[in-house]
Parts: sequence; structure tokens; C-alpha cells
Amino acid sequence: MDNKKITTTSGIEIKALYNTSKPVLEAPGEFPFTRGIQKDMYRGRLWTMRQYAGFSTAEESNKRYHYLLNQGTTGLSVAFDLPTQIGYDSDHDMSEGEVGKVGVAIDSLKDIERLFDGIELQKITTSMTINATAGILLAMYIALAKKQGADLKQISGTIQNDILKEYAARGTYIYPPKQSMRIITDIFEYCSKEVPKWNTISISGYHIREAGSSAVQELAFTLSNGKAYLHAALEKGLDINVFAKRLSFFFNCHNNFFEEIAKFRAARRMWANITRSLGATELKAQMMRFHTQTGGSTLTAQQPLNNVIRVTNQAMAAVLGGTQSLHTNGYDEALTLPTEAAAKIALRTQQVIAFESGVTDTVDPLAGSYFVEALTDEIEAAAQLYIDKIDVMGGAVTAIENGYIQNEIANAAYQYQLEVEAGSRVIVGVNKFTQEKEGITDVMRIDESIRTIQTEKLNQLKLERNQDAVDHALLNLKVAAQGTENLMPFVLTAVEAYATLGEISDTLRNVFGEY
Repeated sequence: MDNKKITTTSGIEIKALYNTSKPVLEAPGEFPFTRGIQKDMYRGRLWTMRQYAGFSTAEESNKRYHYLLNQGTTGLSVAFDLPTQIGYDSDHDMSEGEVGKVGVAIDSLKDIERLFDGIELQKITTSMTINATAGILLAMYIALAKKQGADLKQISGTIQNDILKEYAARGTYIYPPKQSMRIITDIFEYCSKEVPKWNTISISGYHIREAGSSAVQELAFTLSNGKAYLHAALEKGLDINVFAKRLSFFFNCHNNFFEEIAKFRAARRMWANITRSLGATELKAQMMRFHTQTGGSTLTAQQPLNNVIRVTNQAMAAVLGGTQSLHTNGYDEALTLPTEAAAKIALRTQQVIAFESGVTDTVDPLAGSYFVEALTDEIEAAAQLYIDKIDVMGGAVTAIENGYIQNEIANAAYQYQLEVEAGSRVIVGVNKFTQEKEGITDVMRIDESIRTIQTEKLNQLKLERNQDAVDHALLNLKVAAQGTENLMPFVLTAVEAYATLGEISDTLRNVFGEY
């Protein structure tokens, strides 16, 4: 027998042979949902096929959305530029060089009207990757839905709204943690009454993984953040059987095929036990629903067409792991925002898996695999050790404030890079099977003139709007922020008066301060 030691990316040793496993007694759709949250899974309904898109101006992104909808995508996923994510209008000094670059620039309700021109919000689901300014973007979406005459009780989608992972891994936060948590729980409370089908948070492991964590760390830190949101909502007096139904998760999927599948199965089981332990009695409040995106950090600029294979491998793992929604990256994204051709092949990857591979024909086809069941248990046990340690510290907020989570991620990233440079971890085309000349020439570039265009629009908006209504709305928001009222109705009123994202963010900055 080969005695060579092989481990997953999380350091879990892989044995040469697995031939015993505990019997799988539970059924899909039953607590604790290891085998999936639906009894019939993809036989009943396929996952939502999303393509993350947003760049340049609202008008340009709108064209891409219409293209994707015509190609068969079943949900939109909006990327916002950095100024939008951190509460600056396009004409702010801090926005220079970043307008429209990593996503679409949104300065006011006018931009949202342009972004979704010709798209009925009641007929699609929309995911918005936005955190610090999530309440403002959601208010803009609601305002547009009202203008379209939509039934607000029927509009559906997700705002990421996960600020804890911003402090831990990504950095697009504005306010201190306590004030940020207030905004998030205000959104929970408001949406449960006004837009009950809206997913009020997408607790994100994706960015934790992109920052360099292992699969086990991604799972553990995401669930710890999830527990912090549960506790914050419970402290506000919200009913876990109501708000927990509208929590969703967002995971990464990397290259280690079986580790990723086992991670997803363990995640559902762990979350079911966490919610039950905090008082959730309804099955839908115990279910973990999640979106998956293939691993951005696994894409290579070298031999970029190899990324098509990587994305296919990762997408297949996400489907076998039971995802509810999936985004597949474009093969050129290590170099540029995805071109139309790359976005199309990424979507076709999902469609081929869905309609040609046969993996959707039965529920949880890998259940009972000696290896998969053992690995699911091992990943759960390893993640639980982290969660227990964070609980002892006082929870995720404290663990982030004292730098524990950030340090663990940094150490894992450093170890991974050492392995790549030593060649003990093979990256095809990077440290093995390399070639001299390679690359692609058709890349997407965002023109610097976008900031000028957005600034002109802002100037025009300020000439046309009722400034007294804007001033009144912002003053009311300031007073509400100084007190304890739910902020969302005040944000919505300001948005409908065409106050800008920057003006609303600055009003809250002046009360809450910056972190």
C-alpha cells in the first residue's frame, strides 16, 4: 500500500482507501439537511443560473443584463463599483480612478432606473453584492419596484449585507461594527414586514476564501458570522422563525472536488443545528440556502483557457453539493472584467451540467460514498473546533476586533503561497506545464471618461430635483440615526426624493463616525 501522505487544502489527511461509513439515515429535505433542502432537489427545480455582471454606466450594464436574460440566465447578479460600495458619489475625490471599474456606478435612484430599464422587477430575482450601503441600494430597488407598480410582497432577491466579512477579509466597510449591526438588523425587521420574499443577508464565505482561507476556515468563519447575526436579531426582539427564513449564504467553490462537496453538505448540517439550538422550530428557519460562485482566486492569467476546465470542475462540485444558485466565472477574469464571449461560455457551462451531464437526475448522488460521508464528518469536526474557539472569545465580532480571524486567514494564505512556490502544490500552467508565449488579446477595458459622464448626470440631477425635499429627508434620517428608530423608511424617503448615495452615506457618517 502507498504510504504517501495526501491532504486536502485544509490539511485533512486523505486515506488511500475508505471502506466503512456510517449509514445515511436521513432523507433529503429533512433536518439536518445534509442531503439537501428539497426532497426532490433538481428533479423539481434547477438551481438559479446567475451571471455576476455590472460595469461602467447603468446603461452599459443594462445592455449586458438584457443579453444574459436572452441567453437563458434565470437571475441577475449586480456588481457595484468601489465608490458605490463605500458610500461615495462618482464626483467625490475618493472616487477618482475607480468609477465603473469593478462594477457599475450607482449614484442615485436615476441610475437604478437606467440599470433595470425594460426589466420587470417582479418577474426576476436580483442578487446585489453590496454591504456597507446595502440598505440604500435596497431602498432604490424598492423605490423602482413601486414606480413599476410591482407588488412589494412578491419582489424577490438578495442583498449581501454581510459587514462582518468586510472587517475580516475584504475592507469595504464605512461605520463601526456596532452601528453597522444596527443597520443590518433594521433591514431584517423592515423587510420581514414590507418585502417578505427578500433575502435580507447573504452571509458570505466567498470573500473569506478569496482572501486565502482554507475550506474549513471558510465554513467556520462564515457560520460564526451567521451566529453573530442571529444573536443581534434576537437581541432586537425579532422572531427567529421569521427572520432566519430570509437568511442566505454565499460560498466559494475551489478545485479540490470532494472537499468542496463535503464542505457544502457539512455546512447545511451545522447551520441546522445552530438555528435549532437558538430556538428555531420551523424547518424553513433551520434550512441553509446558499449561492455559490466558482473561485476567482483560482483563475490564472497564464494559459487562461485552462480556466474553462477549472470553472467546470468547480461548478460540478457546487451542483453535487446541492447549491440553490450558481455563478460561473469567465475564463478571462484574471485579466479583465469578463468579455461577452467569456460570460456566455461560463453560462453554457452551467447549462451543459444541468441538461447533459445526468447529475441532476437523482437527489444527492454521492450520499453513502464511504469517502464523501467520512470527509463531511471530518470537515464538520474541524470547523466546529474553530467555532468553539470563537464562541469562547465572545463571538465573531470580538474575534474580528482582536484580529484573530484575519490572522488565521493570513497564515493560511501564506502557507498556500509557500506550497505553490515550492512546487508541492501544482498549478497547471503556472508552476508546471508552463509555456513561453500565451495569453488572450480580447480584453474588456473601462474608459476613464465614465467618471465625467457620471458627474454630468449628478449635476443635472441636482438641478432638476426638489432640493427642499432632499434636505428635509436627510435631516429626518439624521434625527432617526441619533435615536433608535428603524432607519429603512427614512432611507427610502431620501432615495425617492433623489438624494444621492453619497449624501445619504454622509448623513450617517456624521452621526455614526467612520471605522
